[in-house]
Amino acid sequence: MSKAVVLDSNLKSSGELELPAEFADINTHNLYLYVKSYQAALRANTAHTKTRSDVRGGGKKPFAQKGGGRARAGSIRSPIWVGGGVAHGPKNNRNYFQKINKKQKRLALLCALNEKAENGKLFVVDSIAVESGKTKDAINILKTLEIRSAIVVKELVDEKTFYAFRNVSNAYLIESNELNGYTATAFDSMIIEKNVLENIIKEG
Repeated sequence: MSKAVVLDSNLKSSGELELPAEFADINTHNLYLYVKSYQAALRANTAHTKTRSDVRGGGKKPFAQKGGGRARAGSIRSPIWVGGGVAHGPKNNRNYFQKINKKQKRLALLCALNEKAENGKLFVVDSIAVESGKTKDAINILKTLEIRSAIVVKELVDEKTFYAFRNVSNAYLIESNELNGYTATAFDSMIIEKNVLENIIKEG
């Protein structure tokens, strides 16, 4: 059974919180599919090329069909001509959407949480707050826990804590409704408020 590390107000380990045993039985393929779908949705889809029918000009046959000793050509906008269209190039009307149903989305999050707990990378605190609003205090949290990077999950983000974390390159602060399978796996560790994790477990 996977266990999250419970921290006290001084960020020292004060116990463990067991995750439900069924979390470990979730097929990790659900997480793979969700992350794949999430990343596909992030694609800008701006790459676009013009075919020979889209390129301006080329309405006139460049030279006679026969008698010149050259291969026949019907347009200077053919893909084999400089300045011509592109054959089989990318088009910006491509749809990258990959459907994921609600149950799979839920299972992906639970699987990600279980994976973090198994590796000792899931830290639970009663409250996450940087009242000074200073970046150095946010960085000190990561240093105290000796972690490389972290996704920090609060039920509601307050202004001071937001200011403290916004310039920390190896930490990302989110509210509980932004937590999903992708954001849970994007960083090495997770620091999460206890009531947020308990609500996730209850819904699970």
